[in-house]
Amino acid sequence: MGVLRERPSKLGGGQSRCLYCGLPADRVLTLERDWVLLEPDMAPLAHTVPAEHRWIELSDGRVTVYGVCPPDPFQRCRIEHRLACSAQQPPDLWPWLTTLRAENERRVEREQDPEPPTPPELWPDAG
Repeated sequence: MGVLRERPSKLGGGQSRCLYCGLPADRVLTLERDWVLLEPDMAPLAHTVPAEHRWIELSDGRVTVYGVCPPDPFQRCRIEHRLACSAQQPPDLWPWLTTLRAENERRVEREQDPEPPTPPELWPDAG
C-alpha cells in the first residue's frame, strides 16, 4: 500500500468522522459534485483495487472512479473509507469469487457426508 506524501488540495472538503466507526476520513468532491469519504493517508497501487472502487485524484482536488483495466502498473488510487471501515459490512467486491466460495462450501459439506444417499432397490420407471 502507498502512503500519500503530500495532502491533495480539497475543494471545501477536509476531514469528516465516519458515522459508523468514528474515525476520520477525507471528505472529497467527485466529478458528479457528490461527496465521498476516502481512507486518509493511503494510496494503493490501482491494479490491487477492483476497477469500480479505484478513486483517482484529479488536478483540481476532485476524484473520479478509474475503471481502466488493466491500469498502469504504477498508477496509485484512493479507496472509499467504507471498504476499510471496521464497523460496516464490506461490499461484495468480486461476485464470481463469492459464488465460487459458496460452491466450495457446498462441496466440503458433500465430501464430509459419511455416505452418499443409496438409490432405491427398484427404480420407479424400471418395470
